[in-house]
Amino acid sequence: MPEAIGVAQRRLEGGDKVSGRTAYVADVRVPNALHAELVSSPYAHARVVSIDRTAAEAMPGVVAVLTADEIGSLGLLAKGEVFYAGQPVAVVVADDRRLAADAAQVVRVRYERLPAVVDPVAALREDAPAVLPAELRSQRADAGAHGADAAQHAASQRANVCGEAHFARGDVEQGLRLADVVVEARYRIPALYQGYLEPHGTVAVPEGDRLTVYTTTQGQFAVREEVCQATGLPEHRVKVVGMQVGGGFGAKFVKLEPLCAALALRLRQPVRLVLSRSGDFLTSRPGNFAEIGVRLGARRDGTLTALAADLLLDAGAQEDGTVGIAAMLIGSTYRVPHLLVDGYEVLTHKTPSGAYRAPGAPQAYYALESAMDELARKLGQDPFELRLRSACQQGDPRANGAPWPRIGLVETLEAARNHPFWRERSRQADEGYGVAAGGWPGGTEPAAAACRINGDGSITVQVGSVDITGTNTVFAQMAAQVFGVRADAVAVSAADTDAAPYSGSSGGSKITFTVGNAVLQAAQDARQQVLEMAAQELEASASDLDMAEGRVFVRGAPSRAVSVADLARSTTAFGGSAAPLVGRGRVAIKRASPGFAVHVARVRVDRRTGEVQPIGYLAVQDVGRALNPMAVAGQIRGGVSQSLGRALGEAMRWGDSGQLLTGSFLDYAVPRAADVPPIEVELVEVPAEEGPFGAKGVGEPPAVPGAAAIANAVADATGVRVRDLPLRPETVLAALAGETS
Repeated sequence: MPEAIGVAQRRLEGGDKVSGRTAYVADVRVPNALHAELVSSPYAHARVVSIDRTAAEAMPGVVAVLTADEIGSLGLLAKGEVFYAGQPVAVVVADDRRLAADAAQVVRVRYERLPAVVDPVAALREDAPAVLPAELRSQRADAGAHGADAAQHAASQRANVCGEAHFARGDVEQGLRLADVVVEARYRIPALYQGYLEPHGTVAVPEGDRLTVYTTTQGQFAVREEVCQATGLPEHRVKVVGMQVGGGFGAKFVKLEPLCAALALRLRQPVRLVLSRSGDFLTSRPGNFAEIGVRLGARRDGTLTALAADLLLDAGAQEDGTVGIAAMLIGSTYRVPHLLVDGYEVLTHKTPSGAYRAPGAPQAYYALESAMDELARKLGQDPFELRLRSACQQGDPRANGAPWPRIGLVETLEAARNHPFWRERSRQADEGYGVAAGGWPGGTEPAAAACRINGDGSITVQVGSVDITGTNTVFAQMAAQVFGVRADAVAVSAADTDAAPYSGSSGGSKITFTVGNAVLQAAQDARQQVLEMAAQELEASASDLDMAEGRVFVRGAPSRAVSVADLARSTTAFGGSAAPLVGRGRVAIKRASPGFAVHVARVRVDRRTGEVQPIGYLAVQDVGRALNPMAVAGQIRGGVSQSLGRALGEAMRWGDSGQLLTGSFLDYAVPRAADVPPIEVELVEVPAEEGPFGAKGVGEPPAVPGAAAIANAVADATGVRVRDLPLRPETVLAALAGETS
């Protein structure tokens, strides 16, 4: 029987993508479609005094200029007051996209500017004015969709604190007094734009009493839910078609779909809303800015005695719930008897924050792993030995007291320590190595799948998840393994919300873990149906049969066989004698499967310019079971590349009055191919108890430790610690010149 899992498999959709045949939402062509363009506030905080639509409405081809008064109080457009620069206050709908854009420029909005609270530290003060009125404060599901189930998150009575997380164990002050060495430092990580290739887009089409929404989303069922809440339609009258996604990284859950749907229903005509790149920047829901203080104590032998951490995350002008994940992870990675973690998520008059690949984890681990590196240097210890001494294992308590399930932190640390990249390291002048670990709690969500044997014996797997990382290819491999065929003999159909079994959103490294289990169950169910049908044909017990390469045969007597195609034909033919072969899988896994990664970076620092050049990289990750090693390695290399952007150049910045200063790729520096060094990948397999074939999600962990690894390597190369990201040349040069960061 050929092995279909654990072997490299090209992505099923890869050929269409590289050849340009893949259709994205901007390619959707609907007859008589109108085009929508947003009119956005230039101010971070202002009262909307009046909106003059006269000039825009007079332009030939403009169908409507609508505000919250017409759309309704759905929170889709600002009503009376704006809370961040870029917040939509009106929308122009026209026959042509360029005409809509021109008309949006002549909509005259008169504002009364109000004081803007831009600095999260200032927003935390007791006397700070409230950023949002109470009725507009609502928890978004972005963090929860990524796996925030392990986090403690509570609302606060303080005006701009929209979430808190607190964990304590022992007496942290006593623990610090027991320490021989204490590190105390503050670390700052900027807000980041997800940097996907495809800006957001949606097409909404009214069809009688139904509505069809085509969109670029990571979760089509989540879109359906929010569209129904906004429009009042029941779910069975809304169909969402999740198109191929040109990159998401957490930013494409639900964005403008409810607004586009409301426009289409009001105008009774299809409406397209496709953002420009600058428009996408303004409404991007970036990853959170964070400022994290750490006090970390240890005895001379490296035994940790205490960890105190205070976290401040900037949520922008809407709650997002990331602080719980960050606080949980920073207090759960190493065994420490005395622990105190206080986390606060704060509202400001800036673009609302959201999920960005492992939300909260890169921020938490940048602070924790930088502090661990500083501690190792003070103690004169090997960075691996210090971490291994206290690394959590199965059964150790997390910050909330719950025990860790089986995790691979120790195994990844040992694999990285023993890898030639570290063991045989050598360096030239101004070169250094940095080590960092990082993890992700994993996510869970109910899921279902179906597996159908077609009349010719071929296999179709049906799922409702959105494939953004090659998960459909893995599903094909799973089904192929069950049936003993090649992966390319299985088709995977990702249907729309009308036809597909339920699946959660693609985020939090949970689709392979959850939907994959449903696919495996469905394939096994269909296989059993085939075996039982063949047992009658072969006059044998189903338990004595096996299946491979499209044949069912008696184990030990392969000549006694029947083809799957012959069996299936009788289930689809007119007057057929057997019921169709359809397997079903339904799961609701309650325990997540966390994943850990350890990165080692090698850098060269130019002391004349401050430029940091990564020249080598090792990424070691526990993946449970690598069902498609090639795809897993690709995910890891992509995560490392994003980490390099976080470490060395990327940062969303706002002016003192709240205007976004980095609203295009001219101002926002993502890594280029030439900026990424050779990346060695090593996979560690600590099987997940509840994962399909032992697999666990792999998308989040590789984006977590990289920034800390780079910063630690810079400190190793120069002897100077820079604690504020990104490590741009001017920042490093100032630190080398003796200025404090």
